[in-house]
Amino acid sequence: MTTRVTSFGEIEKQFAAYIGDIVYATMTTVDAKGRPRARVLIPIWEVVDDRPIGWLATYKTPVKAAHLAGNPHATFSYWSPRQNAVSLDTVAEWVDDPELTRRVWDLYRQGSPPGAGYDLGNFWSGPADPRLHVLRLIPWRVQVIRGTDLRSEIWRAA
Repeated sequence: MTTRVTSFGEIEKQFAAYIGDIVYATMTTVDAKGRPRARVLIPIWEVVDDRPIGWLATYKTPVKAAHLAGNPHATFSYWSPRQNAVSLDTVAEWVDDPELTRRVWDLYRQGSPPGAGYDLGNFWSGPADPRLHVLRLIPWRVQVIRGTDLRSEIWRAA
């Protein structure tokens, strides 16, 4: 059964619980020929004004950069063996702001939602490392599926 919700707050608790438990997401982009490409990453999420916003600390690889330059839409999928799942359809944009990069660094350290972060120092020397790039993820559709009964709830941005 699928239910549409009008406020992200209606699914926020379940969203945070599943992402905090699953942690790893499959990010899918498409190339210039419309072919999908998936990679496993750990984005972090916060809620601002009843809307989810994601952040991805990442390397700006030529493939990822080309895909997003041609089509900024990306999907993030979380799945657990208990059949709990979260899917987020987003618009991704590179952010080049040292203050925001430091904030994202801190969000990863504290885990957002709790359990979903990690120490970015394992990959970068610090927030000013020139190899560290940040993607802002603006979801326009979020689906949460509960595995016990396959109940699905979908939020869409206005």
